[in-house]
Amino acid sequence: MLRPQWMSGERFRKVWQFLAVTVLALVVSLGSERLGWLQDYENIFYDYWHQIAGKRRDAQHAAVIAVDDDTLLQYKDDPLAFWQPIFAVAMQNLTDAGVKSIGLDFIYAVSAEAWLRKLKLPDSEVSRNYDAPFRGQLAQGNKILIAQLVETSQGDMEVMGPPPEHLLMMPNGAHDTGIANHFPDNDKLVRTFYPVVIPDKEFPGVGLAMQLALRATGGDSHADGWTFAGESFSRQRERRRIGFVGPPGSMLTVSMHRLLKADALDDPEVKKLKGRSVIIAPNNIGTSDRHFSPYSRVLPGFDNEPMTGGEIHANAIETIMSGIYPRALSHWVAWPGLVLVLVFVVTLFLRMHPAAGLGVGLAFSGAVLIPAFALFQKDLLLTVAPFHVALATAYLATLALRLTGEERQRAQLKSMFGQYVSDVVVDKIIADGQRPNLSGEKLEVTVLFSDIRNFTTISEKLDAEEVVEMLNAYFGLTCEPILEQGGMVNKFIGDAVMAVFGSPVHYDDHARRAVLAAQGMAREAEGFKAWMKQRFPDRGLPEFAIGIGVHTGPAVMGDIGSVKRREFTAIGDTVNAASRLEGVTKELGCVIAASAAAITAAGGGIRTGRRQVVHVKGKAEPIEVFEVLSD
Repeated sequence: MLRPQWMSGERFRKVWQFLAVTVLALVVSLGSERLGWLQDYENIFYDYWHQIAGKRRDAQHAAVIAVDDDTLLQYKDDPLAFWQPIFAVAMQNLTDAGVKSIGLDFIYAVSAEAWLRKLKLPDSEVSRNYDAPFRGQLAQGNKILIAQLVETSQGDMEVMGPPPEHLLMMPNGAHDTGIANHFPDNDKLVRTFYPVVIPDKEFPGVGLAMQLALRATGGDSHADGWTFAGESFSRQRERRRIGFVGPPGSMLTVSMHRLLKADALDDPEVKKLKGRSVIIAPNNIGTSDRHFSPYSRVLPGFDNEPMTGGEIHANAIETIMSGIYPRALSHWVAWPGLVLVLVFVVTLFLRMHPAAGLGVGLAFSGAVLIPAFALFQKDLLLTVAPFHVALATAYLATLALRLTGEERQRAQLKSMFGQYVSDVVVDKIIADGQRPNLSGEKLEVTVLFSDIRNFTTISEKLDAEEVVEMLNAYFGLTCEPILEQGGMVNKFIGDAVMAVFGSPVHYDDHARRAVLAAQGMAREAEGFKAWMKQRFPDRGLPEFAIGIGVHTGPAVMGDIGSVKRREFTAIGDTVNAASRLEGVTKELGCVIAASAAAITAAGGGIRTGRRQVVHVKGKAEPIEVFEVLSD
């Protein structure tokens, strides 16, 4: 495939890496979101936003009439099963106070009158008329009783509703009931409700909150759909988010015992109920009708108490009638934002060290929480999970590319340089991302030459195998200081070693590294004397010694050789000068001779001795040479 000039080589590879990582992160993130895999994780932030926001607004359309401990104490001798006359008084006062619809969040499988008839009490009038006030309230048409979905012993679901005596008094019979079940998410927290639980319009399957909203507005529960505050509701079974007005206790709540007083209608708290839909519900300490909500997730410094079922229903009514609830931000807004973040972050990931990239990823993961919470305050949901998954995927994909790419580069570099550079040098080349230019480039480097003094005499007195043994032992020791200082052992020429500092990996202090390596080689040579004496005693060998020349200057670095055999090496006057300086060590009677250029580039702290000016073949100007002393 033809590519434009600007897309060649390394740049083309980086562009494709960028595109691959970005697309992969988007596919994994958005795909996981669409499949619903991120919902549990997203719920964590959804709950925290609720807790941090606290109370958000005052309810305008709903309220709770609490059957609390004060109310129970006032009628402590009356079992709840026989509270119908008490509820009737409360309902009448609520109606007189201007309440639009009333829900009773208590379910009776059997009426009180049926219980009394069962007991066969002498006064049969009581068993016939005990519920009369309550039945009279039901007949007014603004009351909703509850029904519940229950699981049978066979595992089926059936609806348990009020007793027939009560249903017969209601204008729409069973259609004046609302299903009061709560439907928690996988983590047992209630965040949503069903306006319609059972879609069949011939079946009383409308939810309690929707029924009360319909009664308050004169709506028809048999209709195919409804509209509240500009929001459409179909008859289908659809989950809706509850627009909680605040944590438990935020909903307007009036104790029922206030409604049972003779002057109830003069009570300021009761007057606040005008125009609202209310739910009479248990709110005493021992009630089991408490449920976990978004405010129940553990967050240090916040109350994590559950919310009563009545308050949850009231929040659902408020949601329907106000049209206020957290709405998902349009994908046309959220997804471009995700793409922009990914483009920026992936670019950084591909350029930065993994540790720094991890820090960037964590920083962006935290930063996205700021607009997410700010939007939540406006009842808009910016989903956090897709951003986090995209960032994590991008980071891991980049890390995988880096690891596989580094291994491939490591193998290529090892193949190119053989055993002549240390792993540290290879790692630095990979980390810097600057591979040597094999086609050739002129660089400022420091070249080191070293050879063995009197090698010809030594080799004449040893067998061939012994010469090889000696050289291998010596080279193994003398190359270590070069590798430790980041130099490249470029080649072995008989008994000589040539090393280059400053390429293939650049160090600003390459001259200093070369001088320090030379001093290390001198120490190794000093120790090698003992090895020679022990290995070849009584052979009449001259004392083992070496000479080292060091020079800094420009050299051409490149991959040089034939098609069958090539090597990365340095050529030029700097190489020749370093070789010549190695020979000067004999004239100076020293181990290390370094040019003034090398000493100057090495910086302070290098101890020097004798000085001499020498002429190098091919150079018009003489070179000033210094003896380098041991450190």
